[in-house]
Amino acid sequence: MAWALSASGSTTSTPGSEQTLATDTTNATYYFEVDLSAMQVGDIVQLRLYVMTLAGGTLRVAWESTYGPALPVQLISPSVPQPSDQSCRVSIKQTAGSARVFPWKLVRV
Repeated sequence: MAWALSASGSTTSTPGSEQTLATDTTNATYYFEVDLSAMQVGDIVQLRLYVMTLAGGTLRVAWESTYGPALPVQLISPSVPQPSDQSCRVSIKQTAGSARVFPWKLVRV
């Protein structure tokens, strides 16, 4: 099986606000990746992947990772592969520091 690009782009973070980057309703296993190389000392960034358990349910956090205030050693933040047969949403939230531009992608298999 080959990975397929679900969505991708670059987003400028808005400190204090969670920004939805993409939502996909394809029955698949998802992988979310963000390039954190724009981070500076003092920035804090949270990445989240949400899934819905049953049709008509609510999207809930299935994976979250927080980076900062020190610079990350690993500049690419990979999520764990997450299966979902209902819906998947990915987001970024910067809780400290200045707005930065973060390239990202959501792929599925």
